[in-house]
Amino acid sequence: MELFEAIHNRYSQGKVKQDPVSREIIEKLLDAGVQAPNHYKVRPWRFVVLTGDARNRLGEVMSASQRDRKPDLPPEALDKTRALPLRAPVLIAVGVDKPGEEKVLEVENIAAASAACQNILLAAQALGLAAQWRTGEWARDPKVKEFLGFSADQHLIAFLYIGYPEFTAQHEPRPSFEDRTVWME
Repeated sequence: MELFEAIHNRYSQGKVKQDPVSREIIEKLLDAGVQAPNHYKVRPWRFVVLTGDARNRLGEVMSASQRDRKPDLPPEALDKTRALPLRAPVLIAVGVDKPGEEKVLEVENIAAASAACQNILLAAQALGLAAQWRTGEWARDPKVKEFLGFSADQHLIAFLYIGYPEFTAQHEPRPSFEDRTVWME
């Protein structure tokens, strides 16, 4: 797939088949991710790939955390939370390293990890996969971060849900750049 075609046709698609995605393809996605630019070559991204039962274990952590925060929730709500990681056969959690040197800015690390996420999404599109970038309260949840191996103060910027598309959907073209651009000469 040509680059501009991938950019213009990529969109979040939540409905995917539960067919497994091979490790070889997942590694291609991760390899695309690490091609992202990053200041001082610090490679601030951290990927945690969840497939199979690991998604169930994450769902259990999410449900338990929610139950601790909201003990009056009905079991159906907890079941819904428990099922969130099962929306796709592959879930890649993306964390960001804290700066280890004074010259490295936190915002630059976040930007680099975000660029890595975008590379993964575009690579997924080029490989015929569907992908969706999600965050929500779970990206800030200390128990979820701990389960994934991140520290409580570490940014968790993405849950990338990846699978084979259930159907080919049409999407609306995105708005133009024109109303968000100032030209200075």
